[in-house]
Amino acid sequence: MIILFDLDGTLIDSTEAIVSTFHHSFDVHNSTHPKDSEIEELIGYPLEIMYAKLGVEEEKVWDFVATYKKRYREISTLKTELLDCTRDTLKIASSFATLGIVTTKTGLFSKILMEHFNLYDYFDILIGREDVTNPKPDKEPIEKALKALNMEDKDIWMIGDTKLDLLCAKNANVNSIAVLTGYGTKEELQNYTNFVFEDALKAIEFLKNRKK
Repeated sequence: MIILFDLDGTLIDSTEAIVSTFHHSFDVHNSTHPKDSEIEELIGYPLEIMYAKLGVEEEKVWDFVATYKKRYREISTLKTELLDCTRDTLKIASSFATLGIVTTKTGLFSKILMEHFNLYDYFDILIGREDVTNPKPDKEPIEKALKALNMEDKDIWMIGDTKLDLLCAKNANVNSIAVLTGYGTKEELQNYTNFVFEDALKAIEFLKNRKK
């Protein structure tokens, strides 16, 4: 079995790091700030899309992204927490499956965070925003992860907290599970998958029992 995890809202709580860094970038560029809720609703999308949806002019988007990345690298480990279930989730999952990360977060930052929490060794592959041309919900991130793993396995699952994760799985023709620890509501997520669980640990327990 192969299990691919999203990061933000699935294994980690980086809301404070993300929201505060967005506000920092709007300060630096002397622009009107969005509400916290407007930022949070877009978490899961690539940064350039988030800024565009928050009203940043097209020609300025990448300047904002550059400012964001510089600041985020400085504060990400200080303002990011593991979700309570994450260590147990990965310990159990690694006992019966090959694990990977598929995220729209920058892969470099994702690796730094996982190393910071001493969890990186659980994963055989990490696909971040810079690794693909077409991010979630496109199938490319999952397909690239599976190609890198180079395994003959038909039992493949994507676990995430937003519709982007679930649509990515559907487009890549793999199974999906939604978790309620992040940014999607149960009502919304049920439209995209048959499996919705309280958190990643409950999802892994389901998969472990299913494998028996």
